[in-house]
Amino acid sequence: MTLLLLGAVLLVAQPQLVPSHPAVPSPGSRQQELLRNVGGLQEDTGEGAAVNGSKQQLPQTIIIGVRKGGTRALLEMLSLHPDVAAAENEVHFFDWEEHYSQGLGWYLTQMPFSSPNQLTVEKTPAYFTSPKVPERIHSMNPAIRLLLILRDPSERVLSDYTQVLYNHLQKRKPYPPIEDLLVRDGRLNMDYKALNRSLYHAHMMNWLRFFPLGHIHIVDGDRLIRDPFPEIQKVERFLKLSPQINASNFYFNKTKGFYCLRDSGKDRCLHESKGRAHPQVDPKLLDKLHEYFHEPNKKFFELVGRTFDWH
Repeated sequence: MTLLLLGAVLLVAQPQLVPSHPAVPSPGSRQQELLRNVGGLQEDTGEGAAVNGSKQQLPQTIIIGVRKGGTRALLEMLSLHPDVAAAENEVHFFDWEEHYSQGLGWYLTQMPFSSPNQLTVEKTPAYFTSPKVPERIHSMNPAIRLLLILRDPSERVLSDYTQVLYNHLQKRKPYPPIEDLLVRDGRLNMDYKALNRSLYHAHMMNWLRFFPLGHIHIVDGDRLIRDPFPEIQKVERFLKLSPQINASNFYFNKTKGFYCLRDSGKDRCLHESKGRAHPQVDPKLLDKLHEYFHEPNKKFFELVGRTFDWH
């Protein structure tokens, strides 16, 4: 009898096994396995969980680009939706080796805390033009939904130059005129990286090796600037979000010359670095740019099955 009682006491005192891996977004089993391999899942009661039940989750949606296409504006507008939790900074996980080598566990720590019904979104515009990124994202989650915002390729080149120019000016460093970068020996300089980033067809081909077109929603960046609400409605439908963003969330700021956001009675605009005036460019050089992108644009339209109002 004494032995039986002792056995019962030991059984009760035995510590209960607690699952060390919380659930992660779909497709759950694949992501869980990847996270287990890198030790990236925290206990529900540990560092990765908050008292209110929210926790960090891998993104179910990524804004993959393009640089100077309007990615920040898209993210800010999407953040108006109550069911969206957006990473504040560009993570550069899939394109920077020093980040990618740290594994999905590190990536998870860069995500915002979110509730189970929220969609976690991150944006890194450099993903679209980075050759290794599509396969890496596919390995994490082949069912992920991707957002790609594009604008007129020629205008994007000018915006790209303008950003780098201002970065140099702020550091009081010299930077050559755009003509010196765009033209070499009387021809367009094919080594200028800003030109390559605007060859959407070549980069899109790489993404379609790993993702069906139906998993990539292309946002018209030029239309988003002119009339944001219809474009955001399309994004809501693509992400299967309930229609929560309204036309009243946008108002045109005459001083800044573009749309700003109104959320719960509070107004906010994009940083002053957005919407900068482009440098004056010789019309003949602009014509060269438009001519250069004509054929690649046609190929891109055929590839994605739609056209855009580009030069």
